[in-house]
Amino acid sequence: MVQAMSLRLQLLLLQAVIVCLVTAATGMVAVNIQERVIRDQTGDRMRGVALSMSRQPAILEALETRNPAARIQPIAEFIRKSSNLTYVVVTDSDGIRHSHPNPERIGERVSTDPSVPLSGRIYEGRQTGTLGESWRVKVPIWAEGASDAQGGEVIGSVSVGVLESELAADVRSWLPWVIAAVAGSALIGVFGAAWVTAIVRRRIFQLEPGEIAELVKEHETMLHRLSEGVVTVDALGVITVANDAACRLLDRDDLVGLSAQEVLDAPVLAVLEEGEPDGRIVLAGERAIIARGTGVVDDHGTPVSGTLLLRDHTELHQALREMDGANSLTDGLRAQAHEFANSMHVVSGLLELELIEDARDYIARIRPGGALVDADAALVGGGISALLSVKTAQAHERGIAVALTSHGEIPAVLHDDLVTILGNLVDNALEACAVGDRVEITLAADAAEVAVVIDDSGPGIPAEVSERIFEEGVSTRSDGAHHRGIGLALVARVVRRRDGQIRFDRSELGGARFEVRLPVKVRVP
Repeated sequence: MVQAMSLRLQLLLLQAVIVCLVTAATGMVAVNIQERVIRDQTGDRMRGVALSMSRQPAILEALETRNPAARIQPIAEFIRKSSNLTYVVVTDSDGIRHSHPNPERIGERVSTDPSVPLSGRIYEGRQTGTLGESWRVKVPIWAEGASDAQGGEVIGSVSVGVLESELAADVRSWLPWVIAAVAGSALIGVFGAAWVTAIVRRRIFQLEPGEIAELVKEHETMLHRLSEGVVTVDALGVITVANDAACRLLDRDDLVGLSAQEVLDAPVLAVLEEGEPDGRIVLAGERAIIARGTGVVDDHGTPVSGTLLLRDHTELHQALREMDGANSLTDGLRAQAHEFANSMHVVSGLLELELIEDARDYIARIRPGGALVDADAALVGGGISALLSVKTAQAHERGIAVALTSHGEIPAVLHDDLVTILGNLVDNALEACAVGDRVEITLAADAAEVAVVIDDSGPGIPAEVSERIFEEGVSTRSDGAHHRGIGLALVARVVRRRDGQIRFDRSELGGARFEVRLPVKVRVP
């Protein structure tokens, strides 16, 4: 099997070929331009010589004599040699030569057509004469004091030319310089190509195309299979990388090419811009996520690219809540079992003392250790009933009284959202209360809406945060925990999605009162 050509050799050969082709084409253009310049300069010189000869008084006088060649030949030869021309030929009106580099040709008719100059016009072009192919200029000789504008008489012509072979020799004299320049440029270009190839190879860590493709494929596979969301923005704030997990967590089909300020919620954007290496719990829609950011400004204040890492905290948060609830419920049941055992000991002692009536009175006075919440699970919902049972057990352990009132059957379509709403509102109420306080929960449902009211006898909501109580990050707790201020913001978003209403006020119990009203309708995705 033939081994594939290395990237280094491919780059070097491609650049070398391009450099050689470009320099060769440049050399050809340069030669062509030089040939045109030489031809133009020669044409200007020939035209000047021919016009000067046609106006020489000596030439005009000689053409009127019986032997014009005797006077014209010396003048023509002198001008030819001094002007470095191949020939200077003067003819009369019949086209008979009176000068020529070869004296034997004097007196003969010219070999090319003299009609153009003899008609009063100037001719310039390539023709083949007795000396060979030449580039020539032919001008008319007007009678003394006459011109074409005056309708004067043409008494002869002057033909000046240079052999094409001599022009080619002039062009060839420049070829060594052009070839040297082209070869030097090509050589420098090849060395430059080798230098560029070395730089490119260093920039890509000496990797071959196949290895690069494999790395890119592995990177894409790994990036999009991560359960953690990854978002990268450039210095302009445009998202350049976003994996599938990031799109799912941010509830977007695609993020690449969009502005981070337009698609990211304010708390998530703040983590990206400010930087948060330890992570911060924020809300993305109704999803609680842990966001880590690198920041988008360096130490000098210059915008740079940044990366945002997102991890779904919703399931973990729910699992921790359920575990805490289960532990609290277990502790509550254990305490009730212990209390029941003590009660049975009292009853047993009274019976042994044959105090039958006292035993009956004691049994009537003690609270039965049955259900923790007096609510019909079929009407309230199994999930809601279980949640309130756990919360009641937690309150009992803290010495907080919980009272539940339920009216009507809660539609199943609202069960999941009510679990979120009740869980967060009851948690806040229990956290605000101390031993001996009270929490009252009221659930009322009819065909139009479901109302939830939570009253507590805690300290209430401070005035300085009352206007921002539903904003993410705002909390009445002062324990410094960075995950505070999520619950009420999440409740507000759920209520807003359901087109419901939420408000708070001072409770008759002395603490806070939260009232939520949700219309009963099919959930819109």
